[in-house]
Amino acid sequence: MCNILNVIIGILLPFIGTALGAAAVFFIVKTGDLATRLLLGFASGVMLATSVWSLLIPAIETSDGWVPAVVGFLLGATFISVIDKIMPWINKKRLSASGVSKQTMMILAVTLHNLPEGMAVGVVYAGLLSGEGITAGEAFALSVGIALQNLPEGAVISAPLAASGVKRKKAFGYGVLSGAVEPVGAIVTLLLTATVVPILPYVLAFAAGTMIYVTAGELIPEATSAGRAGAMAVTGGFALMMLLDII
Repeated sequence: MCNILNVIIGILLPFIGTALGAAAVFFIVKTGDLATRLLLGFASGVMLATSVWSLLIPAIETSDGWVPAVVGFLLGATFISVIDKIMPWINKKRLSASGVSKQTMMILAVTLHNLPEGMAVGVVYAGLLSGEGITAGEAFALSVGIALQNLPEGAVISAPLAASGVKRKKAFGYGVLSGAVEPVGAIVTLLLTATVVPILPYVLAFAAGTMIYVTAGELIPEATSAGRAGAMAVTGGFALMMLLDII
C-alpha cells in the first residue's frame, strides 16, 4: 500500500511542477529574455544531475556490465535526434519559414519533451515495484528533479503567452496541458512493467540519453547565451539536484 501511494505521488509530482510553474502567469505579466534564459539554465542543471544520479547510475548498478548503460544512452540520444530531424516544428529555422509562432513552437516542443520524462518516471517506479534495485528514495528524487525542472518550463510557456495578449487563465491552461503527457507516459510505462523490467538498465539509460540530448541541444545553448549568469544558473540547478539526490 505504501509503495502504491509512493507511485501515485511520484507520477503526479512532475505534472504538479508544470502546473505550479504555469501559475506564475498570475503574478508576472512579462518574462524578459534574461529571466527566461536563467530559468532555462536552472532547468538544464537540474535535468543533467537527475539524468546522472537517478537514471544512469541506477542503470549501471542494475546491469552486469557497461553495455546496457552505454547502448541505452546512445539509443535514447539517437531517438530524440531523429525526432528532432523529422518533426519540423522543433526546428526553429523551419518554424520561422513556415510562419508558426514562437509560442506555438515552445508549447509543442515542451509537450513532446515531457513525454520521455514521464516515461522515465514510469520506468523507475516499475523498477521499484518489481524490486529490481531501485529504491524509493531514488525514484522520488527523479520525480522531484523533473518537477523542479518543470517549474521554469511551465512559466516559460504561460508568461510569454500572457505577455503576447493571451488571457491569463488560457495561458495557464496551455502551460498545464503541456505537462499532462507526463503522467500519461508514466502510467503507460507502468502498465508495460512485465516488458520493461527485464530490460530496465537499457530503458533507464535510454531515458537519460533523451534528457541529456534535449538539455545539451536546446536548453543549455539558450541559457548560456546570457553569458556567465546563464552558466551559473546551470551550475546552480545541477548543484541543487545533486544535493537532493545525495540526501
